[in-house]
Amino acid sequence: MTGPTGETSQSRGNRAIEFFGLTPAIVAVSTCMFLIGCGENLWRRFLPKYLQSLGAPIEAIGLFGTAEDFLDGVYQYPGGFIADHYGRRFALILFITLAALGYAVYLVLPAWPLAFLGLVLVASWTSMASPTLFAVVGDALPRAKRTMGFTVQSILRRVPIVIAPTIGGLAVASHGIRGGVRIGLAISIGMAVVTIIVASRIRIPVVKDESPVTVRHVWRSFPAPLRWLLVSDVFIRTCDALVDVFLVLYAINIVGISAPRFGILVATQALTTIIVQVPSAKLAERTGKKPFVTATFIAFALFPLAIVSATSFAWLIAAFVIGGLRELGEPARKALIVDFAAPTLRGRVVGLYYLCRSLAIAPAAFIGGLLWRVNPAVPFYVAATIGGLGAIAFVATVKE
Repeated sequence: MTGPTGETSQSRGNRAIEFFGLTPAIVAVSTCMFLIGCGENLWRRFLPKYLQSLGAPIEAIGLFGTAEDFLDGVYQYPGGFIADHYGRRFALILFITLAALGYAVYLVLPAWPLAFLGLVLVASWTSMASPTLFAVVGDALPRAKRTMGFTVQSILRRVPIVIAPTIGGLAVASHGIRGGVRIGLAISIGMAVVTIIVASRIRIPVVKDESPVTVRHVWRSFPAPLRWLLVSDVFIRTCDALVDVFLVLYAINIVGISAPRFGILVATQALTTIIVQVPSAKLAERTGKKPFVTATFIAFALFPLAIVSATSFAWLIAAFVIGGLRELGEPARKALIVDFAAPTLRGRVVGLYYLCRSLAIAPAAFIGGLLWRVNPAVPFYVAATIGGLGAIAFVATVKE
């Protein structure tokens, strides 16, 4: 009994590893994303409200979102450069350490303007590490398994979102917005220390360039489909950035729900994503990636309309289900980017792609704040229009 049972368990384990593409490198980086996510999602969604409690006006909150998008852009290419030149392990350890310092700045924040200093550090993980995480999937998996590799990363990043925002909302309800957020930040610092230990186990050799490579050379390596994907992606992310930083304000201040209920909304969105991503990734491996990316872009356009149409908690639940469907084809989109990138330039191609995208959308959150002043619903309608244009552009121009 023991022998055959052991063999059966082993074969099932091997099939699971094969199905999900669970190489040691994929497991390590996915664990890093999970651990950081466990800490960050306790407080990240409540950060705009935290800044508001410190006296930040609505324009400053919009400017904070714009600064976040700007840093998300300018950090991407340096992040890819560090990952390609110094290795994936060194890059991840550096970025996690800098992010932990940023959590500490948020924790002791005496006034809202200093939040921008914390953002400069925290963005080291959320932005600078992104090309490294992409590159590891490209390094560790063949083309056919990359969509599933990104799906594993996506799910392990979102599992904490199902639980942590609700816990964070309860902490806010019990200790106030400042006390609740600061408890989450203290936990984030501890999780970052554990994540550094995990990242130190990654073993991927560094491939040196045969000749000097400039940003211009990296840009010229972009094939036409990747450039068109970038254009449509700019429209879609402008749609998202116009309203993302204001979601918590709209839900709490306009619709009138509580902070714990907002945590439930975030959990609903994450759970929806987790449910749909594995089957969609498997189908994308068989039928192609474009239909799933198209569905994702359409969901991005519909989400702001769903939010602004909601008048109760129940309707917000439905809206955040649509928000979860925005990630239906995200692994497929990421796999397309990696597929188009030359192996030796992988980190820098991803970094330059996101540099261009984030710089293009950087003004959106600030503009959203100005539109909010006109009427809180206006940025959501504008976002939906721009998102629709992005979906049309993708369908018309991008071929696998």
